[in-house]
Amino acid sequence: MLSLAARFYCDPDVAALEQRTIFRRSWQLIGAADALTGPGDHIVGELGGVPIIAVRGADGGLRAFHNVCRHRAGPLALEDGRGAKALHCKYHGWTYTLTGQLRSAPEMQDAADFDVSRICLPPARVAQWSTLVFGALDVAPGLDEMLDGIETQAQATLAKPLRFDRRVSYELACNWKVYVDNYLEGYHLPHIHPALSRLLDYRSYTTTCARWHSVQHSPLERAQGAPYGGGDAFYYFVWPNTMLNCLPGRLQTNRVVPIAVDRCRVDFDYYYPADSTGDASRAQDQHFSDQVQIEDAAICEAVQKGLASGSYEAGRLNPKRETGVMHFHELLRAAYAQ
Repeated sequence: MLSLAARFYCDPDVAALEQRTIFRRSWQLIGAADALTGPGDHIVGELGGVPIIAVRGADGGLRAFHNVCRHRAGPLALEDGRGAKALHCKYHGWTYTLTGQLRSAPEMQDAADFDVSRICLPPARVAQWSTLVFGALDVAPGLDEMLDGIETQAQATLAKPLRFDRRVSYELACNWKVYVDNYLEGYHLPHIHPALSRLLDYRSYTTTCARWHSVQHSPLERAQGAPYGGGDAFYYFVWPNTMLNCLPGRLQTNRVVPIAVDRCRVDFDYYYPADSTGDASRAQDQHFSDQVQIEDAAICEAVQKGLASGSYEAGRLNPKRETGVMHFHELLRAAYAQ
């Protein structure tokens, strides 16, 4: 099977098509559920280019709305927050209840036919899975269907309650799919990640594909000074842009957000068991992961230059090591065909 042609990574028209046919029609990771424990707690994100706010209501319900005021498109929140009594537009002060209903609009009493009760924030779909919150704008496969089997397979990581620790964001000069392609194969490990490669058993490294996700699995080698110790590593890709790195005693998530046809942002979040405390091992874990991300960023940016050079069209994929890439490209082709 051939990889996608270079133009799919370089053509702005393809990037616009992907926003409509992929990112507005799929579940995507928004953030951590433990940021939404009390009424008025909220987190902000983006789905298909649309700003989103997920909020815990006074009734305990979890809801999501477009983070776009119906007056002149101002934001209801610029960052995550706790305990808001209402959602206040940061531009002109219009105020919405935690259920998305407009409650007040300053100095609009003289506007003809202006009815506060008829104005609401557009809703989005939202759901919690394990310690994570996902959202969707439009028709999408069921979230349970997309994540089916992951919680059971990775129970060593997910069985205990997890708590969000920190986020590190990386901006890369490459198309979002270059980063995903790179994540989906261990073929590059010996060449790009020498330290990580020593911890993973390359000979036993396998990739398995489900309908909407794939998983790369490897036993972990016990090595002195290693951040993970023994056990197993499960690297899940969930269509279209979410990664779950399930490792002993920790969960790491990647969310890949397109910025332009040749630029993306990767939000990398760290989670640890709720009954554990921060110590030197967390610092070691995060330093090690940061080094891996820096190595990935360098090769992804170099690949983007090669794709844009006019020298490359499409290449033959390795049937043993790049089955995850094949699976991703099949999902992309199906989305484009819509």
